[in-house]
Amino acid sequence: MKKVDFNRQMKEQIAARRGEKLLLHSCCGPCSSRCLEALKDSFSVTVYYYNPNITDPAEYAKRKGEQLRFLRETGWADFLDCAYAPEAFFAAAAGLEGEKEGGARCYRCYALRLEATARAAAENSFSLFCSTLSVSPHKNAAWLNELGAALGEKYGVQWLYNDFKKENGYLRSLQLSNEHGLYRQNYCGCIYSDWRKKEKTPPKE
Repeated sequence: MKKVDFNRQMKEQIAARRGEKLLLHSCCGPCSSRCLEALKDSFSVTVYYYNPNITDPAEYAKRKGEQLRFLRETGWADFLDCAYAPEAFFAAAAGLEGEKEGGARCYRCYALRLEATARAAAENSFSLFCSTLSVSPHKNAAWLNELGAALGEKYGVQWLYNDFKKENGYLRSLQLSNEHGLYRQNYCGCIYSDWRKKEKTPPKE
């Protein structure tokens, strides 16, 4: 089966829809850095920080604060606020608590966050939406684009295909994070992926 080049698709969409309003779901400041750098000159970008998967309130507040600081320092995007609702994540993850990282529980988490973004995009008159999640080597870009496209059709907002890790995107996010002194977490956010409780610690997100 031929692998889809989501990065090429994104470039084609950018060329055709330059100047439009885009709502970017952001998982954190470090991941958003590279994505915003790639999008800011082509779209009017607003960041949407919907992450109920970050189940520790203090951790959520810390990551959100870093996201806001990065936006203040760069001016690369506006910010659309939303409520912190970890109960929505726990409901989505019900029955999949024991799944391995990157499995069915993560798929539901992607769907939860992308649907909220698609709905917010429709309600606030954005013409496109996408997510920073694909910049991480730990995230499944095929799943993200599959879900995004379907939700775009459901809510009448165009999904911007993407795989932000391409063209050294992940490396660039590390460089930008270092330049701005951004806090980089070492686990995705949910209680089930908290690597601080395990012996082996993976690379930071």
